[in-house]
Amino acid sequence: MRFCLTILIAIFLNTSCSVSSVVGEDEKPKEVIAEANKNRQPNFIIVFADDMGYGDVSSFGNPTIQTPHLDQMAKEGQKWTQFYSADPVCTPSRAGLLTGRYPIRNGMTSSKSGVFFPNSTGGLPQSEITIAEMLKQKKYATAIIGKWHLGHLPEHLPHSQGFDYYYGIPYSNDMDYSGEGRDYWNGTNDPMFIAENDRYNVPLIENKTIIERPTNQHTITKRYTEKAVDFINTNQDKPFFLYLPHSMPHIPLFAHPDRVGQSKRGLYGDVIEEIDWSVGQIIKAVKDNKLDQNTVVIFTSDNGPWLAFKTHGGSSGPLRAGKGTSFEGGQRVPTFFWGPRYVKPAVVNEIGSTIDIMKTIASIADVEFPNDRKMDSYDLSAVLSGQENVSPRDHFYYWAFGRLHGIRYQNYKMHIHSMEEVLYWNPVALEQALLFDIERDISEKYDLFEAMPEKVIELQGMLDSHLVDTEDSLPDNLEARIPTKE
Repeated sequence: MRFCLTILIAIFLNTSCSVSSVVGEDEKPKEVIAEANKNRQPNFIIVFADDMGYGDVSSFGNPTIQTPHLDQMAKEGQKWTQFYSADPVCTPSRAGLLTGRYPIRNGMTSSKSGVFFPNSTGGLPQSEITIAEMLKQKKYATAIIGKWHLGHLPEHLPHSQGFDYYYGIPYSNDMDYSGEGRDYWNGTNDPMFIAENDRYNVPLIENKTIIERPTNQHTITKRYTEKAVDFINTNQDKPFFLYLPHSMPHIPLFAHPDRVGQSKRGLYGDVIEEIDWSVGQIIKAVKDNKLDQNTVVIFTSDNGPWLAFKTHGGSSGPLRAGKGTSFEGGQRVPTFFWGPRYVKPAVVNEIGSTIDIMKTIASIADVEFPNDRKMDSYDLSAVLSGQENVSPRDHFYYWAFGRLHGIRYQNYKMHIHSMEEVLYWNPVALEQALLFDIERDISEKYDLFEAMPEKVIELQGMLDSHLVDTEDSLPDNLEARIPTKE
């Protein structure tokens, strides 16, 4: 019996050893993997829509566009209702996001063109430090999948700014227009109008090589999403930063053929709902890889909706105007933060900006924040975690087309310059500055300039100080004084 017992013990031990030796990572309990991942460096994913309005999400009040995945982000994370893009048009808004600085500081805003075009020769200066470069301190894998728009020549592509991998288009999807066929200016009188893809000779680039031209824009959102999921799967064992700036809903609008006609909102709704699907796929990939406890996902937009294109443009909801203007509809954008370990569920009515994302990431990742230049970024991590309920940002300066347009301080906002509310390249010379209580008057309808002269003086003092702070970057002829009626 003793001999038999010895044999049984030996068999048990051998079996135990052999079983433990073949148990792979995929077979470990989800809780064990999640706990191990939680102690690693946090991952960061930024999903950046193009021209998506404040009123284009169901949780922000849209009655017909269905965005269940963004709504779930709001439920499980935070929805910020007073979050501002760095600028009301594409190129400078992206520069502000990636560098944590007002675009005037790095030359990424101009009165001549506003954004880069296919014939532009410039790009984001090499001296600028991006989020991707900052995270390289801790050996992050970095990728941009989507629209770059910070310089399309080889020396200005994403690899020069800290990104390991690039898959996307170099500028807006309406550029390189052939001039043939019915264009968007004439087409959007027809709500059923769909542009012809081959009229826009936009290249699709992988790393530094053009792999498709013109880009098949009907499938581009789906392909961006698949590439993003692949990146997450490939880098599940190392810290990563994924920047996913979608090409849509910038015009011309394109949705996957399987999605066209699915939304009550028409083609624009189809496009937004596909972006929402993309968000769902990204978060699913994070959860499938047991990375939800050490990943932060941020969703926002580069500016407000392009209202000139009627039903092919989005909605600002209750906000005034849209893309290209310094009214709220131009720069206040729908924004969500998600990450179970780092984000306490809440609706946040504090002021924040895409400029703040850089310092917030630096704080969460515990990396050194640039200290050799003037930075405009604030750390929002304490509000995200619920440790604080007041944002460190209580003011915001509105820059557009190389000109300082105004300021928000606490609940007051003053415009000293403005733009035409639909065709944003037509400047409006204000005869008199505009002052609004933006908390009580979200639509900027009721001017308080005459009623509150002390507040006007206070805000002008802040504008003067800001101009001194940015004077090295300003054109010589820039004026930023309050216009007043004689």
